[in-house]
Parts: sequence; C-alpha cells; structure tokens
Amino acid sequence: MSMRGLTVFIADIRNCRVRELEEKRINKEMANIRSKFKEGNLNGYQKKKYVCKLLYMYILGWDIDFGHMEAVNLIASPKYSEKQIVRPVPSIVHTKATGYLAVTLLFHENSDLVRLVINSIKKDLDDMNEINNCLALHAIANIGGREMAETLATDVHRLLISPTSRSFVQKKAALTLLRLFRKHPDVIPVQDWAERIINMMGEYDLGVALAVTTLVMAFAQTFPEEYANCYIKAIERLKRILIERDYSLDYIYYKVPTPWLQVKCLRLLQYYPPPEDSAVRDELNELLQVIVNNSQDTPKNVQHNNAQNAVLFEAINLAIHLDSNSQICMQAAVLLGRFISSKETNVRYLGLETMAHLAACADSLEPIRKHQETIIMSLRDKDISVRRRGLDLLYSMCDNTNSKIVISELLRYLQIADYTLREEMVLKIAILTEKFATAYSWYVDIILQLISTAGDHVGEEVWFRVVQIVTNNEDLQEYAAKTVLNYLRSPQYNETMIKVGGYILGEFGHLIANSPGCSPIEQFTAVHSKFNLCSLQTRSLLLTTYVKFVNLFPEIKSQILTVFNQYRHVLDSELQQRACEYMAIATLPTDDMLQTVCEEMPPFPEKESTLVIKLNQKQGDTEDKRVWVIGGKEANIERRESLRARMSSTDSGSMPTTYSSAPQQALNGHSNSITEEPDLLGLDDLSLSSNAPPPNTMQTSNQTSTLNSLNDVPTPGFEPGYHRLQRAAEGVLYEDSNMQIGLKSEYHGHLGRVALYFGNKTNATFQNLTTQIDSNDSLTVISPNPVDNTIEAKSQVQQLLNIECNEFFRESPSLRISYVSQATGPQRLHLKLPVVLTKFMEPISTMDGNNFFQRWKQIGGAPRESQVVFKTESQQGINGESVRTILAGYRFGLLNDVDPNPNNFVGAGVVHGGKAGKVGALLRLEPNMEQHMYRLTVRTTSEVVSEQLRLVLERSLTYDV
Repeated sequence: MSMRGLTVFIADIRNCRVRELEEKRINKEMANIRSKFKEGNLNGYQKKKYVCKLLYMYILGWDIDFGHMEAVNLIASPKYSEKQIVRPVPSIVHTKATGYLAVTLLFHENSDLVRLVINSIKKDLDDMNEINNCLALHAIANIGGREMAETLATDVHRLLISPTSRSFVQKKAALTLLRLFRKHPDVIPVQDWAERIINMMGEYDLGVALAVTTLVMAFAQTFPEEYANCYIKAIERLKRILIERDYSLDYIYYKVPTPWLQVKCLRLLQYYPPPEDSAVRDELNELLQVIVNNSQDTPKNVQHNNAQNAVLFEAINLAIHLDSNSQICMQAAVLLGRFISSKETNVRYLGLETMAHLAACADSLEPIRKHQETIIMSLRDKDISVRRRGLDLLYSMCDNTNSKIVISELLRYLQIADYTLREEMVLKIAILTEKFATAYSWYVDIILQLISTAGDHVGEEVWFRVVQIVTNNEDLQEYAAKTVLNYLRSPQYNETMIKVGGYILGEFGHLIANSPGCSPIEQFTAVHSKFNLCSLQTRSLLLTTYVKFVNLFPEIKSQILTVFNQYRHVLDSELQQRACEYMAIATLPTDDMLQTVCEEMPPFPEKESTLVIKLNQKQGDTEDKRVWVIGGKEANIERRESLRARMSSTDSGSMPTTYSSAPQQALNGHSNSITEEPDLLGLDDLSLSSNAPPPNTMQTSNQTSTLNSLNDVPTPGFEPGYHRLQRAAEGVLYEDSNMQIGLKSEYHGHLGRVALYFGNKTNATFQNLTTQIDSNDSLTVISPNPVDNTIEAKSQVQQLLNIECNEFFRESPSLRISYVSQATGPQRLHLKLPVVLTKFMEPISTMDGNNFFQRWKQIGGAPRESQVVFKTESQQGINGESVRTILAGYRFGLLNDVDPNPNNFVGAGVVHGGKAGKVGALLRLEPNMEQHMYRLTVRTTSEVVSEQLRLVLERSLTYDV
C-alpha cells in the first residue's frame, strides 16, 4: 500500500524555498503527529506512515523527541506489513523495516528504551523467516550496546553456525558478531566457539567464508591460542583457490579469483609465527610462488591490476614474515624495485611500504640499497602518503654503510617537509644519529643542526636525550659546550636551542671558559640576549643556569645578581620564587650552600632511549595488528621470538596449535624530566609544569563501565554557571537538590589550575563518586590525585586539576560525574568545564593608537578577521560599564583614547597556545545605542583563535549585558 500522505509531505518539504517555510511546515506536521499519537486508536498503516514522517524529519536534521514507543510497537507487531515497507517510498530506504529503521536511527546503545526492544529482536532471531532474522541482525549491529551483546550474542552465534540458516543470514550473523566483539569483547565467549567458527572457514559459499574469515581475524588477534587451528584452515582455503581452482564464477573479479578472501587468509597467516613443520612450510612456499608467478601476467586494466597487486603485496609480506632471506623474497625485491618507480600513486605507496617491511626484517640490505636514489626521490613525491612511506623505508634501510647519506638527505628534506611530517622526521633523525654516530663531534653537529632546523617541531624527548648523552660522555662535553655557544650567538631565535644551550653551558661552561671568545661574561651575554624572547618555562630554566654561573664564575656574580633582583618582583610566581631563592643562596656569607646546590649533575642511568619509546607510541598498532615494526632488526627479532615463545606443540606432527598474536613488546616508561621542576604557580599540592606527573585516570577499573554509560547529552541547567565562569575566576558551576559544584581557577600563560568542590547538600552519604574529564592533544587536563569517592552528609570534597593548552582549541572539556546517593540511588551528571581560549589570554593595556591600527592593518581581513553584527537581548539595552566588565572578564586589555569614536571599545591581548606559540589578538566593539546592536570585529593571525574569541564574546554580549 502506497503511503500517499508521506509522499505529499515530502513533496511539500522539497518545495520549501527558504528555511523558515520548511521549519513552519515541520512544526505543523510535528504538532499533527503528536496529537494523533495522543489520541491513540491508530491502525498499523497510520502508525507506519507517521513514524516514516518522523524519520524523514530526523534525517533532515530536526530533533525528534517523541515517537519512540510507536517504533517499538511496530517491531513487536506480528504483521509483516508493519515490520517492513513493501513498496518503495521516496527518500526512505524501502528495504528496511519501518520499526527497525526508526529504532536504529533514533536509539543509541545507552538509551533506556533499548531494553524494550530486546525481547522483540530476540523473537525475530528465533523466527523461521530469514527476512526477520536479517532485520534483527541489522538492528543489533547498528545499536550494539552492552546489554544487547550480553543478551543476544548467543542467538547471533546460533544463526551463524546453524546448518538451516541461509547463506545471506550467516554472512550478516558473522559481521554482527564481529561488531559486538569489537564493541564489548569482554562479554562475548568467543573462546568457547572457536572450533565451530573455524570450521566454517571451509564453507563452499565464498561469501560466508569471507565473512567468517574476517571474524576469525579479529578473534585470532585477541585469542591466538584458542584459534590456532585457523592456520591450517587458511592454508587449505588458499590451496583450493590457487591450485585446485575450486571457486564460484560469481567471485572472480577481473580474472582474479576472490581476491578479498585471498588477502584475508594471507594476512591471517601473519598473525602466527612461521610453522616448524617442513611439509607445511613447503606447501606455503608453493602457494606463494604461484601468486608471484601469476603476477607476471600483464594486467588488462586498472581493476585487474589493483586486484592482482592486492594479493601480491600481501603474499610478499607473508613471505618476509616466514623467511626474509628466502628465494621468494629475493624475487620480491626485484618486483618491488619496479613498483616504487611506477607512475601510479597507489602502487608506489604499496611498494615502499612492503620494501620497508623487507628492510626491517632482512639480514642483507644490498637488494634494497640498489634503489636508494629512487627511495630518496620519493620524499619529494606529490602525495604525502607516499612521502610518509618513503620516510619509513629510509629509516628502516639505514645502517653503518649509508647512515651519513640518509641522515644528510633527511636533514635537507626537513627544511621543506610538510608540517605534519616534521615531528616524526625529527624523532627518526635523532634516533639514527645516536645509533650510527662514529664520532662525538659528528653527533653534536648533526643533532644541533637538527634542533636549529626543526625549531618548534623538536619535542621535549629530543633535547632531553641530547642532554642525557652529553652528560654521560665526558669526551663530548667540551665540544658540545663550544658548539652550542656558537649557535646561541646567531641572531636566529630557537627556543629549544636556548634550552639545550642553557643546560649544557650551566653544567659544562667551565670547560671552555679559557678558550678565546668563550669567557664567562661572553657565555652569559649569549644566553641572556635571548632571555626576554623566551616562554616562562624557558626563563625559569635559564635562571637555574645563571645561579650555576654564579658558582662557576664568581667574577660575573654582580651582573647575574642584577637579573635576580629584577625578577624578584615579577607577577609570575614561578620566576619570582626562583629569583628570590637563587638571590638568597647567592648572597649568603659563605659559598657552602651554593656549591652544594649547584653540584654537577651525575650521569643519567642507562635506559632505553625515550625517542624510541615516543616513536613506538606514534606508530602504535591499529585495529588490525601488524607483526613487524618500522626499523630496527633487533626489535623485529625480539618480537618474533616473543611470538614463538608463547606457542606450545600439539600431537599432530610438529605444527603448533597455540600461537601468540604479535603484541608490541612492553616498554618500561621513564620520566623525560631532566630535573624536577617546582610548581609553576607556587602551590604545594598542584604542579603545572610541562614535566608534570602522568595524568591520573580519575576512575577505578570497576567504575569504568559506569562512566562509559553516561549519556553524551549535557545535563540540563548547566549553562548559567558554565557561561558565568568563563569570565570569572570562582563561583558555582552547577547546583541541584543533591549536589553543589563550586570552582576556583587561576591561569598563567598556557597553564592553568582548577579546584573543583563537590558539596553534598543532603542528609544522606554519597558513595562511589567518580569523575571523568576529557583530555586531548590540544588541551590536556590531568589530576594529580583522585577525588575521594565518599562525601558525607553536609560536607564537601575537593579535586585539583592541572590544565595545559597545547594548541588552539574549539571545544571546552566535558566533566562527567557519577555517584550513588543512599537516598536517591545512582546519579549522573554531564557538565562542561568553563575552559575557553580566553582563559589563556594575557591582557595588553599599554598600546597607543598608532601601534594598534598599524597592527590592525598588518593582520588584514578574512580569514584572519572574524566579524559579526548582532542585537543584544538585554532588556536594559547597552550598558557601557557592563560591557567593560565583560571584556575585562574575558582577559582583554582595554585601550582608552585609541578609537576616534569614544563610544567604541578597543582591546588587545596575547593568547598563549603552548606548542602552537603565542598569537596577538585585537578587538573592536562598535555599539549602536539606539538600535541595541553591536558590530564585533576580532583580528588575530590564527583563523581558529579569531573565530573562538568572537563566539564567546558574542554570546555574552547578547544575553548577559
């Protein structure tokens, strides 16, 4: 039956030329549907029609907050016509069930209504109708919550292994089980199902075999021992395809038989160590040789080429995994040399990636070094993904014979490399330089050239490692001090170089004090000339260098005391504290304390390079775990041996039945700190330095599931406190009948500290209090100590947070709170911390009109300018004093007598973005008193900063004045 009302409604929406007309039509239809649902007495056709209309509105982006129960009733209906839309309906996927389509679109895994449909889904799984089975499987895979996994996983498994299930049902069941396992692996008893699922890899239907093999790949990576028998099954399937040619004609893709299944079987074999049974190895070598021989055929078209190459590259990876020195690998090296010179980008990419695998495992790199020039040229490829693979390959193939050539090429390319590549390149160059250094002078020259070239892309790990190596090698210290002094004398500003220079000269400057041009006053002048350009953290380090100069060179004590005296009165508490303490130590009657405090740093304990740890973290395993790591044959040998060590033998020949997946070896984490930094804000209980301790998880293992189940929708009523505290240092963030949450904050530069106070307003005790705070690469939020998990009646607990702005960000971090009240039961809150970009702004109020407008013109217009004209919603209109209060609260420095119009507001500030640097911000606010309107213009050199500053100011000026 055609739903004419739905067709007319869709036509009306499409005929709306402007959004206002569409909104009017949507509201009218929603009101009509709501009234119909309230009246009740709707037949199946009417329910189906109205639910379809709601779905169409939802797909267009409108919020739908009713109709869920009607969708649940449609699923439970015994009528097939109400479960499924039989005839095509415009803009609605007509093969989906009305009820199931509504459930999968409108519900999510944490929805309270999900449990209402579980029984209906279970009933459809047990149904003999395959269509109903498929509808239920679709719903499970789309929603996939924990409760659904626990209740229905067994039924899905039954459909998968049942001999009466149709092939298309088995395929969907396998993929649904895969989805549940990836989402909630702890609730699926996959170990108990191993034998039955592995046997299904031999199914005649290649679609079922492909889906099951995909499932087994996921299971085998987590439970390698239980699924070890899949090894033989994968070999048998490959043999049937490649040698026996046992496959359906429907699965031949451009003359390549089922390439998807071949690739998955070849990948599955790489999750296990090479077999010890010679017969199995010979069989594998025969299969690989067939694939290599098939690749000699000239591809007829692009599709044939892609399918053939997909199988070939996976076969080469397996050959390298089995024996990197085999004859097949020698043949592969020749083929790969041809591929990396191909005109097709995808082929070059795959060739470089596979050659990197060969270089990381092979004993001899001679076949690869023949193509060294081509590999170096790949660094200048037009495609960045090819450039990444070229970098990986150069890193893997670097050894004692070509290290200087490779490192010099990488340094040359670093100057023009993409910004997204530079941090990884710096790590790899530093590792190779340390690994293959043959002379101390060469190491120092290369590493300092690297720091000078890369600038802000040099991570802390790099210069920490340089300091460790220089400190631990006496023969290196004098040369390093001389070289770094020469760099500091150059007019070029590089903050990382200043940190290295400050540390090395403070420790070892006395070794060169008698050399020409290296006198104590010249060392001090070279360092101090860059002092005012540095960040607060670097200035703190340089003050430590100066106090060591006082100990080493008493003749320049007066010049250094002048600096200490100057910084005893600065606003920054960290600099002030250091200057006061160092001044006190340096002016004691005797030098005993000074000499004790400034003793030379002892050698650092030998440990694994933090650079390697950092690189391994950046290359972390993906969903499909890789069995090799880039570079370092030792790491791959250890990886393979640890893989083999976890195996045990079986009675059937020598073929192992238990395998290890290929987990990356656990690396012992070491602090990157060279010296312990005091608290930057002068607090004993909270450290805001960049070398702060690792973030506390703020939740225990048994609380994780509770926190993960929190709804992503913020708790209603949180907005007033959130917006008010964006421009205030303290106040109430949120309050309800049970709890009051207060906040105090302080910010300096790109660092901040926040204290949260959780107050219990009731006469009952709160237990199991947990908090979870978002943290990402742009904004780091960590807690030195976990919050107390119990709040007594009429009392409060405190949680301290360290906040660091690493890059300019857009979203405020979320705060999720969970606790159990003895009176009201479990409670959950989802709030937003009032941390916006203006918190990291330093106001500037000493700028005249000429400087302001000169910088205003230099920045220019869009996209660096963000401008908006808007009307205030305040009933009192525009109040000048209130506007000033708001702008000052957002940390803008207000400039008087700058704008020709005295009614306009002009402000300036500097936003501190951590690694992203500092950005100056200029503001002009032009009020129209009569029309109660503003024109707000913000200009910065960063498009993101301009937009964010404009957004927060626009909101406050619209509603809060």
